[in-house]
Amino acid sequence: MIIESKRGRKRKIVGMVIGNKMQKTIVVEVMRLVKHPMYGKYRKRSSIYKAHDENGQAKVGDKVEIVETRPLSKTKTTKLVRIIEKAKS
Repeated sequence: MIIESKRGRKRKIVGMVIGNKMQKTIVVEVMRLVKHPMYGKYRKRSSIYKAHDENGQAKVGDKVEIVETRPLSKTKTTKLVRIIEKAKS
């Protein structure tokens, strides 16, 4: 049974950590393929999200899952849910 809140379901996003220099914040890059409208060729596009990492457990190169949340700061509106895959050392 799925219970939704009145505000709808929060979006889950999977991406790669590209920065963790800030306190309790990680920078996540999300890659996606977008089809060119005229030529039909697929191109890579990326988006960058700042996510809240309370314990500072995510490192650069980790594959992580983040979820939308209320605004935590001027640029931070997502938080870390789990680390899917650790970076190879």
